Amino acid sequence: GSSTFGVDLIIKDQIHTKRREVTMHGNEILALGLGLDAPWTISGQTLDTAKNPHELRLKLSSGRAQEYPCPVCGKSCKAHDFKDMTWRHLNFFQHHCYIQASVPRINCSDHGVKRIIVPWARKGSKFTLLFEQAALILVREMPVKPASKIIGITDKRLWRIVFHYVKTALSKVDLSGVQAVGLDETASKRGHNYVTVFIDMKRSQSPVLFAIAGKGKSTVKAFKVFLECKSGCAENIVEVVCDMSPAFLNGIKENFPKANVTVDWFHIVQKFVKAVNETRKREHRESPLPKGSRFAVLKGPNKPLTQQQIAALSALLEAENETAIAWQIKESLAWIRNAESTEQAEQRITLFLDRASKRLDGCKFTSSVTDALKTLRKHATQVIQRWTSTYTNARMEGLNSLFQAARARAKGYRNTETFIAMIYMIASPVGAMIKST
Repeated sequence: GSSTFGVDLIIKDQIHTKRREVTMHGNEILALGLGLDAPWTISGQTLDTAKNPHELRLKLSSGRAQEYPCPVCGKSCKAHDFKDMTWRHLNFFQHHCYIQASVPRINCSDHGVKRIIVPWARKGSKFTLLFEQAALILVREMPVKPASKIIGITDKRLWRIVFHYVKTALSKVDLSGVQAVGLDETASKRGHNYVTVFIDMKRSQSPVLFAIAGKGKSTVKAFKVFLECKSGCAENIVEVVCDMSPAFLNGIKENFPKANVTVDWFHIVQKFVKAVNETRKREHRESPLPKGSRFAVLKGPNKPLTQQQIAALSALLEAENETAIAWQIKESLAWIRNAESTEQAEQRITLFLDRASKRLDGCKFTSSVTDALKTLRKHATQVIQRWTSTYTNARMEGLNSLFQAARARAKGYRNTETFIAMIYMIASPVGAMIKST
């Protein structure tokens, strides 16, 4: 059934060596916890033990003769009428807690009849500000589904809270100082579903500026629009770091014509690693390669090989088969990377391309390596830009790993919109702005 309850609290305070004791009734304790100000007071409370979990309902009241501020101009106005409203609040111990109040509409001489904004909840929300704040803390630390179970609401309702605060925080973002941008796509779900993420290359923390569904030229255009809506300027962008996607490169050329494009070295190496693996698979189908060959040719230089892989690599090199040639070409990229100047890098790339092309003459399985060489030759100018740039796309790749880890923990997101919201929560200034609300 339902019951009302009251409790007294003794607050002991020490000022200058004098002690004073103030006795507070239960309503005053709850009002203190809610941060209520005049004219609002707690006029009653009911604990419904018939429901599971139990529900504590706090009734808030204000004097009918009171005047209330207009939500538009702040002018004090008389009440026009009242409407009973309810908000979910933080749990009171193990009990679900609800706030109930008759909220007035005022009649402002300048703005007409308007519903006032109560101090404990935002306009249009069915939750108190403190409840939403606690919900956002949970969302930053765990997937939304388990967070929603902890606080006792559906995940859809929790996502609506997240969307509101992300949208509000984004509206306050200032991009006037952005000059160097990195971009890359990350998978939002299985299949060809992507989100393109733009980051501020100068920011050491929370670098994400913008995220949008899709990939390619249209996403770069959308970022330009967003940038200029947030006090940024396309002409102030002096450098863009990206992969070798023709769509991205064309979008940058059209929308950020003054920006130097840096193709990150990571993407070049990745292209050749994939080419080596493709060569290995094609050759293996026709003539089986030594056991352990796969990881022997794909492992990076900083990863130790097992005894089996060392033996496999030795056998490949001794046989001088095409997989070995492809691997040697890939390993030669380190020679380019160690160049100490732009001029030296340019010379080494030219020599590398010539020597590698000659080594592939007459090869049957290395078409993917030939394609990788063509890609490097085509983008050599943007690759050489790396030696004058202080930025790399390694941070972007690290963020991609972070986003995919969050997606895995959540066992996928319902749609792209939820994934984008989580990207902002995890790695953009929006997360810090929400935290401070």
